[in-house]
Amino acid sequence: MNIFVAKLNYATSEDALRQAFEEFGAVDSAKVIMDRETQRSKGFGFVEMPNDDEANQAISSLNDTELDGRTIVVKKANPRG
Repeated sequence: MNIFVAKLNYATSEDALRQAFEEFGAVDSAKVIMDRETQRSKGFGFVEMPNDDEANQAISSLNDTELDGRTIVVKKANPRG
């Protein structure tokens, strides 16, 4: 399942994002979206988890919690298009 994570601290690393979700199960990838011109975080990212039950547990547990000093929003990512 692809998970959308918003309101990230601009200093949050992909490793920190991965570690937060690994508490709930396997993580295939964790990506913080960066601005092409400034190379700064845009404040959101995506986490891919292979197990939907673990992903849903992570979403419900991490939504509206604090990561690196900011309250994050976590939800299932909508498909592009």
